[in-house]
Amino acid sequence: MARKTRKRCWWCGDDPLYVSYHDKEWGKPIRRDRKLFEMLILEGAQAGLSWITVLRKRDRYREQFRQFDPAVVAAFGKADVQRMMADPGVIRNRAKLESAIDNARVFLKIRDEFGTFSKYLWGFVDGQPIIHRRRRPKDVPAKTPLAESLSKDLKTRGMRFVGPTILYAYMQSVGMVNDHLVDCFRYPELGGR
Repeated sequence: MARKTRKRCWWCGDDPLYVSYHDKEWGKPIRRDRKLFEMLILEGAQAGLSWITVLRKRDRYREQFRQFDPAVVAAFGKADVQRMMADPGVIRNRAKLESAIDNARVFLKIRDEFGTFSKYLWGFVDGQPIIHRRRRPKDVPAKTPLAESLSKDLKTRGMRFVGPTILYAYMQSVGMVNDHLVDCFRYPELGGR
């Protein structure tokens, strides 16, 4: 008897790491500041690359970025950038690494202003995920007006590598929007009807 396979979004293919990320993480609402910071840094690191590249390096990023403690990362200096530039386990792009440190400092300012970064971020969607009804891959946009608004606000505050395309991917990954296709098994699990 043939085993029934779950229907998944097209983008995860059959790579076990990608499938696991799709099945357990992507689109699941995240409200913990440290995890939101981690995903923000990783999405910025992905710019111009494939997400699987970042996933394969995520454990090393966690080590280099001290488990993504934004206060620790905000205190990094030139020696830390040099240390990471020498590590093939991370994406060795100086601009991305330096922006991650600067973004940690802005992250902390936002947290101080709003009480949590989560409160600030989720305020853009009134605290609840936006549930889309995407039927085909071509229905999923690369960016939206909401992502453009969030991008503009973060850039005004001093963040870098937070363009609207990066931020829409971020919004999808942290569950601010449910962009699983309607026939994906995760769609109803994450609130789709």
